[in-house]
Amino acid sequence: MESELKSLVQALRDFAQARAWEPYHSPKNLASALSVEAAELLEHFQWLTEAQSRSLDSAKRDEVGAEMADVFLYLLQLADKLGIDLIDAARQKMVVNAQKYPVPVDPPA
Repeated sequence: MESELKSLVQALRDFAQARAWEPYHSPKNLASALSVEAAELLEHFQWLTEAQSRSLDSAKRDEVGAEMADVFLYLLQLADKLGIDLIDAARQKMVVNAQKYPVPVDPPA
């Protein structure tokens, strides 16, 4: 998977370079774009019940998938600009979360 991510990051670099977009891809701008795309993703669930959100029809799933891809691509670009290895950062965060939220010894009654 890591090699697929590296390939995707390079494709994003090439895409932006071919369009001369690098000056616009500052960390601040990428973080802003990421936030906007995350809001667009949330918009698809805005008025759904919990049950409806779990059973999207095919067309809605495609739309949600496209918004998720936008979020993912901006996140990859932001990590690339900042020199952050997302896989490593995610693994480290999982360790932190496991320490912060340990499995209960005695489950609640």
